[in-house]
Amino acid sequence: MKFLENTPRFLFFTGKGGVGKTSVACATALSLAGAGKQVLLVSTDPASNVGQVFGVTIGNTITPIPAAPGLAALEIDPEQAAAAYRERIIAPVRGLLPESELASIAEGLSGSCTTEVASFDEFTNLLADDTAYGAYDHIVFDTAPTGHTIRLLQLPGSWTDFLDAGKGDPSCLGPLSGLEKHKQVYAKAVQTLTDPARTRLVLVARAQTSSLTEIERTFLELNQIGIAGGFVVINGVLPHSVGDEPLAQAVRGRETAAIAAMSGSIAALPRDVLELKAGNMVGIPALETLFVPGSFAPMAAPPVAELEDAALSDLVAEMERDGHGLVMCMGKGGVGKTTVAAALAVALANRGHAVHLTTTDPAAHLTETLHGSVPGLKVSRIDPVAAIQEYRDHVMTTKGHSLDADGRAALAEDLLSPCTDEVAVFRQFSRVVQESRRNFVVMDTAPTGHTLLLLDATGSYHREIARQVGSTMGFVTPLMRLQDPAQTKVLLITLAETTPVLEAQGLQEDLERAGIHPWAWVINNSIAAARPQTPFLQARAAAEIPEITKVRALADRVALVPLLATEPIGEEKLTALTAIPQPA
Repeated sequence: MKFLENTPRFLFFTGKGGVGKTSVACATALSLAGAGKQVLLVSTDPASNVGQVFGVTIGNTITPIPAAPGLAALEIDPEQAAAAYRERIIAPVRGLLPESELASIAEGLSGSCTTEVASFDEFTNLLADDTAYGAYDHIVFDTAPTGHTIRLLQLPGSWTDFLDAGKGDPSCLGPLSGLEKHKQVYAKAVQTLTDPARTRLVLVARAQTSSLTEIERTFLELNQIGIAGGFVVINGVLPHSVGDEPLAQAVRGRETAAIAAMSGSIAALPRDVLELKAGNMVGIPALETLFVPGSFAPMAAPPVAELEDAALSDLVAEMERDGHGLVMCMGKGGVGKTTVAAALAVALANRGHAVHLTTTDPAAHLTETLHGSVPGLKVSRIDPVAAIQEYRDHVMTTKGHSLDADGRAALAEDLLSPCTDEVAVFRQFSRVVQESRRNFVVMDTAPTGHTLLLLDATGSYHREIARQVGSTMGFVTPLMRLQDPAQTKVLLITLAETTPVLEAQGLQEDLERAGIHPWAWVINNSIAAARPQTPFLQARAAAEIPEITKVRALADRVALVPLLATEPIGEEKLTALTAIPQPA
């Protein structure tokens, strides 16, 4: 593997969700540990599944992997990090301030931006604190999907710039003096990230146009903040040993064309190609095969009788009955949320409804999926940059209207705090939720962890309104609309694979705790539903059946979407996706 040659101390694996970053990062950590190195594997994904891959409970503390000497793992758990962060802020004044003031401080530190910065603090310590982490020869980062990762890697510079201004008051994060103490740590983190002798960026992709385009965007954006160089890993490429049935030929041709069309900026980077395996990459024996081309043990074809789930068209017919509402597609990155959301929106628009298709995913590209306009369909993106600017303008116009010049200058500087991002995005999200009272709004959400942060902001807003209004007045918040099945239908999108199903199950549990019950599950790109003929694809199909069975036990409704020979891009192919009949 080229990306493992002369390995520096820090390795960052990033890319579009669902491309296999976790598998590649875990296999890399195993390989380095097997060579006698002391390795720490760190997940910065709010929806981490490193523990599931190794079959070990891993949390916000360094945990040795018993079956892999020299390897330990750490999941930066956002909630645990935020709780520890709040305690660091409150502990010095506990006993000095009244309980009511302590409660007020704690409430002020309950927002999603606090969660982000708490996780970020742990991330920068891993890069800069040689005292605590100097014993490790290598620290391998399994990062969140692209948009979230770019945000994380930009934060050391963002907070350094903000603190250099010297007058801001990021009240939701605690006293500015607390951040000042970390200023040198942030600066050292920036130096580490931009030093190719210490840090290597590994861009992981599938042999798909959207996935390869995403790593190009990542590469160019990170270059702008000084993170240069990089290696490309194209994961899950169909082996030539699969055979020549029409489905295999079509998939192989699509992959070959996508790789050949790579842009010059990433085509010139050192590249490794990893074959698709017959089974899932869960457990150390499976991970040890990832970098090794090899054979597989043929398995029986999946029983046809077990594939009796609904088709996507059945869900469209049922959701159409209400005439309006919010349809939210959620799930792990890379499971096809954007494609499913676009297909549902096109189907509803083609049936004569006014439809707004939007996304909260920083890395989503709805226009590329639609590949043109559709009558009756409005397309938008909740753009963090535009949302932040709009929010700052709004605050300056309202709150800053009556301030003098010094007051306006201080307010403007406070609004430069990176934590304003979540507030700004939540405002636009609330507007979209409100619009669904009249029309259909189909929302393609960011990968799981990012979406949970947005829902956390929604819950915080609900609690604040409830406290202000009290029980004497009626009110409706965005959270209450999400909780109402007559107004919101949440679809959990997954693949018939262990990790996406486990993550979707965890998301369902989180949603249930917030009073939101998922309306349906969609199993996308199912090889079993495509009825393959070659032994390799039949082995992959057979491995899907237990996961499909798990989903049926969790869901009220299940729709099964088969793996297609061509990518569903453009109105015609998206329409065909919702016209596929129920599996026989």
